[in-house]
Parts: sequence; C-alpha cells; structure tokens
Amino acid sequence: MSLGTEARERELDEPELIAFAQRVAGVVGEGGVIHLHGDLSAGKTTFARALLRALGVGERVKSPTYSLIESYTVGDLAAHHLDLYRIADPGELEWLGLAELATDKHLILIEWPERAGKAAPSPDLTVHLAHAGAQRTLRLDAQSARGVAWLTRLAG
Repeated sequence: MSLGTEARERELDEPELIAFAQRVAGVVGEGGVIHLHGDLSAGKTTFARALLRALGVGERVKSPTYSLIESYTVGDLAAHHLDLYRIADPGELEWLGLAELATDKHLILIEWPERAGKAAPSPDLTVHLAHAGAQRTLRLDAQSARGVAWLTRLAG
C-alpha cells in the first residue's frame, strides 16, 4: 500500500493494518508525535503495538488503558504509548509531563488525544481509524514538516 503526502484513505483488514504500522515504524525512528483517532475497537492499540514491536520493543506491549502510559526504550529512542480514554478532564494529565516527553528521540503515540485538550503535544502525524464492515478505514494526515517527511518516505 502506498500513501502520498496528502491525506489518503484506504480500507485494510487487520493483517494489512499491522503490516502498515510496521512500515510506519521504519520512518519514525528519530521520534515525534502520532495521534491515533477512532472509535472503540477501531484498531488504535493494534496499530500502536505493531509499530512498537517493529521498532524493536522485545517485551510485551501492554495496553495503557488503565495505566495511561507505557514507556519503552529501543536503542536511543524512548517510546511512550498513551491511552487517554479514561481521562475526564485534561488537568488530570499534568503529572504525566507530556511537554517534557515531546523532544527529539522520544516517540509518543496517543490514543484518544482529544481527551487531553491542549495538554497533548501537537502531532506530527494523525492516524484516523474507523470500522468499515470487516475491515478498517485508515487515513493519515501530516500535521508538521516531520509528518510530511514521514509520508513522503512511506510513499517512496
């Protein structure tokens, strides 16, 4: 599957979604921020797990549904997977120090970023997932120069 630098939409089954997340892992190694949008069971955690495993996370990639954040180290990259579904107020996130995490050599994957309001770091890439029968619809939107570079590399 090839996606250009402009937003594109594709329908994928779960193995294709996993394969695509593995491709994304090949272009995000310098760090950045990815927001994952979609309804419950749309594939956000599946995408994040596949991406983290492809980066080289050897341990079990747990869902951060109850812990809010799971962090991993892969070489010199710190990867943080957040699930903000249970957040009722963005003020609850102050103790996470999200602004301090959004630096070079940190990859931040945020499920349900809309629950964080302005507390969430701005995304380089937004991933939109939706149910489409037995498949999922995937749309990527670059939100920064880094995000455009990622999409350019993915399209190549």
